[in-house]
Amino acid sequence: MNEINQDKLPFEKFDHVGLVVKDLDKTIEYYQSLGIGPFEKRTIDTPADKTMYGEPTDFKLIIGTAPMGPIKLEIIQPSEGATLLEEFLESKGEGINHIAFAVEDLEKEKAKLMMKGLKVILTIKLPTGAECAYFDTRQVGGVIMELVKKAQTA
Repeated sequence: MNEINQDKLPFEKFDHVGLVVKDLDKTIEYYQSLGIGPFEKRTIDTPADKTMYGEPTDFKLIIGTAPMGPIKLEIIQPSEGATLLEEFLESKGEGINHIAFAVEDLEKEKAKLMMKGLKVILTIKLPTGAECAYFDTRQVGGVIMELVKKAQTA
C-alpha cells in the first residue's frame, strides 16, 4: 500500500488549471464579469533554460492568474516563438491545456513519472529558481500534466 501512495505523491498538491487562449485581455474581462479575480497579469519573456521535446527553445507568453478557492486559474496567451500552447490552439482551439501540481523536489518527482513511462515534453527553469516540467499525458483525456517547483522566497 505504501508503494501506491509513493506513486501518487506528485499529484497530491493541486496548484492550477492552465487555460490557453488567443486573447488574454478579452478572456480575463469575461471571467472577471463572472466574479473570478482579480487577475495578476505578467509576461514571461525573461531569459530561461527552456526545452521543448528535448531541444532548446525560446518563447514568450502572457499570463493572467487568479485564485479560485485553494487553486489558481492560469490563463495563457502565446506571444512569440514555437510553444506547446500554439500547437494546442492550432489542433484543439482554446481550452484547458494542462493541470499542475506543486512539488518540493522537481527532479525526484520527474524521475518517478519518467519511470512510469511518461515523457517530458517541456521544461522551464527561471532565474528566480522556479522550475516546471510538462508531461505528455494527452493520449488519455487530452490534458497535459505539469509539475511545478515554486521559487524559494527569502
